[in-house]
Amino acid sequence: GPNNEYEALLALRAFPGGLQIGGGIRPDNALGYLQAGASHVIVTSWLFPEGKFNLSRLQELSLLVGAEKLVVDLSCRKKANDWVVAINRWQTITDVKLDEELFSSLAPYCAEYLIHAADVEGLRQGLDWDLVRHLSGLANKPLTYAGGANSLKDFERMQTESNGRIDLTIGSALDIFGGSEVRFQDCVEFNSRQHSGV
Repeated sequence: GPNNEYEALLALRAFPGGLQIGGGIRPDNALGYLQAGASHVIVTSWLFPEGKFNLSRLQELSLLVGAEKLVVDLSCRKKANDWVVAINRWQTITDVKLDEELFSSLAPYCAEYLIHAADVEGLRQGLDWDLVRHLSGLANKPLTYAGGANSLKDFERMQTESNGRIDLTIGSALDIFGGSEVRFQDCVEFNSRQHSGV
């Protein structure tokens, strides 16, 4: 995003292939970020001109960078009995429902999904477990959930609630981001145990 370009590029170059980047991703800048070292580019708002999902834009970007390098951000808000995609820093609520039809249409064109539960994001008061259960039935690619996590126990519960189909990320609750609920080192150790099978 604005005023972050220089630092973002420094981070990508410092850890080539180890970081994904999102925020304003479009065909005119996506390849540059990948060439700078991003493992993937994360796209959201550009896919929704005037708040309407445009599959041809996704196809264009996927063809340009390769589906294996593309993460589709489907951050959402609750609307009546559904979750719908929220764009433009989650301020624009679309009519696009997180449902099987949507995930089926996206699957050929991306490697994974990122979903912020915008209604609980940054509050550190717990995850939207109804959304987690809903997503676990839809995930046809790797999926990362963000929003509301405030404990290492959230990782364990995520494994159970999603049948191991959804990954969890913690943001503002982490000590490295000024939070006090979760230590980064504890997250690293938890992740290492998961990958080693211990």
